[in-house]
Amino acid sequence: MKLTPVGVDIAKNVFQIHYVDTETGEIVNRQIKRARFLEHFANRAPCLIGMEACGGSQHWARRLLEMGHQVKLMPAKFVKAFNIGNKNDPADARAIWLAVQQPGKAVAVKTEAQQAVLALHRMRQQLVKFRTMQINSIRGLLTEYGEVMAKGRSALDKAIAGVLERLAERLPAVLIETLREQWNGLEKLDRQIAEIERRLQEWMRQDKACKSIAEVPGIGLLTATAAVATMGDPKSFSSGREFAAWVGLVPRQAGSGGRVLLLGISKRGDTYLRTLLIHGARSVLYNAKDPGPWVEQIAKRRPTNVVLVALANKMARTIWAILAHDRNYEKDFVSAKPA
Repeated sequence: MKLTPVGVDIAKNVFQIHYVDTETGEIVNRQIKRARFLEHFANRAPCLIGMEACGGSQHWARRLLEMGHQVKLMPAKFVKAFNIGNKNDPADARAIWLAVQQPGKAVAVKTEAQQAVLALHRMRQQLVKFRTMQINSIRGLLTEYGEVMAKGRSALDKAIAGVLERLAERLPAVLIETLREQWNGLEKLDRQIAEIERRLQEWMRQDKACKSIAEVPGIGLLTATAAVATMGDPKSFSSGREFAAWVGLVPRQAGSGGRVLLLGISKRGDTYLRTLLIHGARSVLYNAKDPGPWVEQIAKRRPTNVVLVALANKMARTIWAILAHDRNYEKDFVSAKPA
């Protein structure tokens, strides 16, 4: 059955929809209040509904899927290419309607549990950022008074007590007490980060997929939980290479007249997951006792950063293979194409 494509531009209160009526050929581009959005699609024949992957899109996608519609979430960058002329809600809805009919990899629609795990990751990432900002702010303020400390949390903890004691002799007490409070506040951030990691650990112990891919060298708690939650359904990818390309770990291409030039990695897809995979590859390359013959051979002929990306690409393909085929990790497994 051919599905009617519908473009939906979501917002806080007013949604814009665009589609062509299959019976009359009328072009419909109108606003719908948020409270009546689901009611509009409740009694309609199954449609192919396109939306930009933005805040709230995962919720509406899940609700529309429950009604029997097909939903395609698309990156805003992909939709922008179809917006010709002025940017407004009717034009955006029309651009989404055009984009949803084009071939392209959609953003995975995640379950509420998967989205909850990603929310924990985002909050942890924010707390780590706050902690780093706090450390750098304290070091910068102390530099104004001639106290220079080495980088890193351990160097700060080691020197801060003596520094504040020396400065207390010539600076106002209000500043010294405030600096001490800011330093003590780092422990609170440490506890919050540790608590989020503990909850992620509990979820990982209960999830079979996370435990399976955590056996892969270079993949730990953060990478395993983030990969499972970000990927969604692994079978939505046709191969491990497609998943690695979706994460942005394959070269960009530029060429003309049949000549193809490979450039640096595309850096498309989820930046957070790609960063975790790169860091995991770095830990294998620098810390593993036996990184494996594949890594050793490529390290002899390629620069370190190229080796890191290649290993991260291999890790991404391994993750997909384990999840898509529902099997355990085998260190010496050799992939073979079926005859």
